[in-house]
Amino acid sequence: MVVLPLSLSIAWALAAPSPAAPESTTNGVTTPDAADGRRTVLPRVDVAADARSAAVEAARQRLDETAGAVGLVDAERYREQRAATLADTLGYAAGVFVQPRFGSEESRLSVRGSGLQRTFHLRGIELLQDGVNLNQADGGGDFQALEPLAARYVEVYRGANALSYGAATLGGAINFVSPTGRDASPLDLRIEGGSFGYRRGQAALAGADERHDYYASVSAFAQDGFRDHSRQETYRFFGNYGIALDGGETRFYLARVDTNSELPGNLTWAELQSDPRRAAPANLSGDQQRNFDLTRLSNRTQLELGNGDELEFSAFYAAKNLNHPIFQVLLQDSRDYGGNLRWRRDGDWNGHRSVFTAGVTAIAGTLQDRRFVNVGGRPGAVTNGFDDRATRLSAFAEAQYFLSARTAVVVGLQAARNRREAEDTVITAGRDESYARTYTGASPKLGLRSELGDGLTVFGNLSRSYEPPSFGELAGGPQLTLVDAQKATSGEVGLRLARDGLTLDAALYRADLRGELLALGDADGNPRGTVNADRTRHQGLEFAAAWRITDAIEWRSAYLWNDFRFDKDAVYGGNRLAGIAPQLLRTELRWSIGDVYLAPNLEWSPQRSYVDHANTLAADAYAVAGLRVGGVLQQRWHWFVDARNLGDRRYAATTGVIADALGRDSRQFLPGDGRSVFAGLEWRN
Repeated sequence: MVVLPLSLSIAWALAAPSPAAPESTTNGVTTPDAADGRRTVLPRVDVAADARSAAVEAARQRLDETAGAVGLVDAERYREQRAATLADTLGYAAGVFVQPRFGSEESRLSVRGSGLQRTFHLRGIELLQDGVNLNQADGGGDFQALEPLAARYVEVYRGANALSYGAATLGGAINFVSPTGRDASPLDLRIEGGSFGYRRGQAALAGADERHDYYASVSAFAQDGFRDHSRQETYRFFGNYGIALDGGETRFYLARVDTNSELPGNLTWAELQSDPRRAAPANLSGDQQRNFDLTRLSNRTQLELGNGDELEFSAFYAAKNLNHPIFQVLLQDSRDYGGNLRWRRDGDWNGHRSVFTAGVTAIAGTLQDRRFVNVGGRPGAVTNGFDDRATRLSAFAEAQYFLSARTAVVVGLQAARNRREAEDTVITAGRDESYARTYTGASPKLGLRSELGDGLTVFGNLSRSYEPPSFGELAGGPQLTLVDAQKATSGEVGLRLARDGLTLDAALYRADLRGELLALGDADGNPRGTVNADRTRHQGLEFAAAWRITDAIEWRSAYLWNDFRFDKDAVYGGNRLAGIAPQLLRTELRWSIGDVYLAPNLEWSPQRSYVDHANTLAADAYAVAGLRVGGVLQQRWHWFVDARNLGDRRYAATTGVIADALGRDSRQFLPGDGRSVFAGLEWRN
């Protein structure tokens, strides 16, 4: 791996002070004396912390003007614990269902049932880094492309509330916002370690002068894993460099990821109960893994044009190389590139405030896909091959018109055209599997938001969503499945409250889907292709709360009720859709004693979770308790001890999805980690 020393060299180069940079009285302790040139010691003022808090608060206020379900996750909260998986990062975000597959970065991530059958990779949610698209051109995405420790905060736009970013998927969008040299500590060092050979480290540098600023993060993660054949290793560099312009800013981003993961596979329920540490036999014999490297360059430029007009342009290029031994060995090279143009006007119309946003997104990508017989994890004879190309072109507009200072109506529309092309480069059995499909769709939105006073806001909206298949749905199994786009009509009502130390975020929603993309697997967890369901229904409750009961006691909780069903299906009637637990609660009570805190916590899934659409096989309900202690020493040292699954409960964190298990046990269960303890130490200058 050459990325780590290379990244350190880049970070060191960025850290070199500018000759014109003035000496700081905030992150240093001395300043020149104008009279005699001597230096005078000044008290330390943590301007970085103030700027960090100001950036988070400004983002929160902007999100509060949304006529729908949105939320913000402050990175300072999840940095108080082990920060290894997306469940660590997003577990307390309203409306987000996230469970790691086997204590790994690879997770099942879903909002409102998006990508319901995906226990791997990503579909149905637009991932963004600083407002720039992370998903590939076909809509798929990789969780390892994210580094939560290199984020300042995370914005969650559920459903159609992501329209202002041009996203019209059922799940919406999640935007990871990076620190900059103006709101990050000059030096941040962090180390974590614990059970199952877990270790993680990060070093981050930041700085700024009047016109320029930089932020650079190098991180390394490795673990042997709770289960056999679950070793992981990931190295990342994330950096950005900003230049102030007259009336705006341009910022360049560089990311590099090298990751290698062994895949332990699914177990039967009997195997999970007897020995959850074991790996599935096929995963061992095939040495199944997922390894890739990713390099990503992007730029985002923002300009204030005056009179409330803002213009934003972004562009990116990403190169990824994947080596993926599973039921076959997949060798894939992809190149994706694209750009966004957004215009925002905040002004008056007919004597009332109005906010208008419009934009276009254009993304293209190529994928060279080669498939081989899996011979102990190495490629054998060629089985198939495709040269793929995907394009996405979308235009969107959203207008928010204030009927009064506290009440606004929102209308919006997105139109999109997506193209999927594949050239079969390995003709087998005389059958050419080349294809070309075009998908088009329009997604309107109508919403209302009203501030009722005393920190209470209510909202509601109606919308449509449109989601074309990725290459994983079209050719992710042993045969082509040329499915149609998934469409839905959704409605939601909800509220946000911020009053006297209490914050609430709650929404009720319902989505009626046509042609839902259901990616099915066989009893061994191997993909068997995708189908379009006829009619399905997703409805539920999203709830998150935080309450500072006293200066020393704080409670926070996130609860999901998921009711996802077939709607008078010819085969499954009104059965539950398999894949996601009907209910999930995460809750924590934190008690502070001076600079030390104690935080017992609980994860509870009180109902069985079906594995098959026929509803004949399910994972049992479970409850897992944990305990965190931590604190701050001399304002610069932060520490924690994070104990999990104290009762060493054997449970399924998530499952595979099949059509009909016929009531028989099969390898569809992914065990949650056993009893574990992790500790971390962080120093900020």
